Amino acid sequence: MGKYKVFIRASASKELAVIPKKSLQKIIDRIRSLEENPRPVGCEKLSAQERYRLRQGNYRIVYSIQDKEQTIHIVKIGHRKEIYR
Repeated sequence: MGKYKVFIRASASKELAVIPKKSLQKIIDRIRSLEENPRPVGCEKLSAQERYRLRQGNYRIVYSIQDKEQTIHIVKIGHRKEIYR
C-alpha cells in the first residue's frame, strides 16, 4: 500500500483551532498516521455516507478516502458530543 496524501478542509481546519492544546497534538499525530494506513484499527465506516470515523480521546475525526487518487480528505473534527449534529 502506497502513501496517501491528506487534505484538510478549511472548515475542519477552523475546528482544529478551538481544540485544547493537550488534545491537539494527539489529533494531528493521528491524522498524520492516516498517510500510511487510511483504515487503521478502530476506524469505523459511517453508515449513511462514504466516510470514516476515527476516535482520538473524546474527539472524532471524520474523513473520506479516495483509493484511486490515494488521497484522504478530513471533513470534520470535533468533540464526540457535537460531531454528529
